[in-house]
Amino acid sequence: MTDTPPAFDAELDASGLNCPMPLLKAKLELNRLPSGAVLKVTATDPGSQRDFRSFARLAGHQLLHEEEDGAVYRYWLRKA
Repeated sequence: MTDTPPAFDAELDASGLNCPMPLLKAKLELNRLPSGAVLKVTATDPGSQRDFRSFARLAGHQLLHEEEDGAVYRYWLRKA
């Protein structure tokens, strides 16, 4: 993972949604993107940290960067 947020091709705001909705919406958005594209996701569900780490590993995507700012979580995923 990088120390600075990378550029992204698409952005998804999943704020206010509870598990598993942030992950499901991110998966749908990734399906629309070409391989190698970067999706930035913003979520407020604390469980999203575990979910996005596991999802990236299991699906073969790359979790480039993640941030936590109070109760806001941001993830940058590069599509496999």
